[in-house]
Amino acid sequence: MKKFYLIILFFSFISLANAQVPRVVESNPLLNAAPAKAIKFYPNPATSFINFELIKSNQKGATLQVYNFVGKKVYELSNLNQKTSLSLTEFYRGVYIFQLRDKSGRIVESGKFQVVK
Repeated sequence: MKKFYLIILFFSFISLANAQVPRVVESNPLLNAAPAKAIKFYPNPATSFINFELIKSNQKGATLQVYNFVGKKVYELSNLNQKTSLSLTEFYRGVYIFQLRDKSGRIVESGKFQVVK
């Protein structure tokens, strides 16, 4: 009789261990919301130029830095205008990373674009 109780206890423990416990996932729009964009860039991929457009008007004194895929800085422009067009005649074909930095040098936003020639 003792073995019978042990066997029942063993199988009930295994079934409890394998049971799927439902998880409650809260749907909080504030936690799942994507951060607001500070800059818009187009066209991507680009051939001869790329436009950078500041979306937030409080980005006065911002700096745009462009790095090649190896990490070398290839372009920097301080005190951006609301809309800036960057000529790509000196850029090689490939993927580039840009960083938008505020006055204090903190990265506000970064992204990547592709140059195709």
